[in-house]
Amino acid sequence: MILSVKRILPITSIAASLFTISLLAFAADKPIVKPMAGPRATIVRETPLYVAPDTSSQKVGRVQEGRELVVAEASGPWVRVFANTDVEEVDERDAPVFGQEAAPPPISGWMEARGVVRDSTADGDKVLMGEAATMEILAEDARGPRNAGHAARLLYRRVVEFYPNSPLAAEAAWRAADIRWQFEKADAFKRPSAKEREAYLREQLYEDEMKKVVKTWPHSKQADMAAFEMIDNKLCGDWQGLPKCPEKEAEIYEKFAAEHPDGPRTAQALYQATYRQAVLGDMYAADGTDKKVATARDRARDLAKQLAAKFPASDYTARAAALVYKFDQGIAVYGSDRE
Repeated sequence: MILSVKRILPITSIAASLFTISLLAFAADKPIVKPMAGPRATIVRETPLYVAPDTSSQKVGRVQEGRELVVAEASGPWVRVFANTDVEEVDERDAPVFGQEAAPPPISGWMEARGVVRDSTADGDKVLMGEAATMEILAEDARGPRNAGHAARLLYRRVVEFYPNSPLAAEAAWRAADIRWQFEKADAFKRPSAKEREAYLREQLYEDEMKKVVKTWPHSKQADMAAFEMIDNKLCGDWQGLPKCPEKEAEIYEKFAAEHPDGPRTAQALYQATYRQAVLGDMYAADGTDKKVATARDRARDLAKQLAAKFPASDYTARAAALVYKFDQGIAVYGSDRE
């Protein structure tokens, strides 16, 4: 792996970006319709497009990083390109939330060849992957470009499309899918339906790209992470103090941990199951069902022991130990912020 980037796209950061970039759908399963024959390419810097190969000529527009291009011809340090829309598909429910933003229309013109990466460029997969990772980091910075998250997603997609056999393709596909997932999740959590108890009462996040990662690269760490993210669609909004939701969710997380025993999200899944069992202990105690209290807390202890045995250095192990300590000390886990 050429990158060691700590990838965190906080929901708060992404939510801020939603006011400035479109929430357009990008279905990985549908091929892009090419407007003309020619080498595929993209650009790693926002670049002006001109009507002629001359900076003094009229500008046609600007091409964003990661946008798909088709190279029609070259003239010295210039190339004539057709910039595709990067829309590809459409899912009506994914229309922009804020305003009526539209995808950039197909345009053609001349641009300087500097920064143009073709599908035949040597080490082009590494170049695009590195630039995508940089843009993703910039998306977390309030001072970064307003469209950095969108650009990162496009660049990751280009890695997969231009270099499908690259060792970076699985990671690029996962990151592109994850950025979209986080965009949609941030939007969904701002809606009133996010407070509904049952998951089916809110709009479900688009899973096709995640499912494609799982199908194309089975048993990979990227497939494990995609499977974990899709649990979001099964979680309740507000538990409303009732045990049905944490009971179901604890089962979901335990099942995930059993099916992915050595994955990058296994410790997190075990912790989430531990937390829900600790919550159930509090809920059952409030209802006066002491037998269920003991069962839930014993299960929480067992899960915490699994974490300690398998992931002794993980933060999730320490957090699980803290949960067990709390309920052993008679400290509420659920609703403790209202004590």
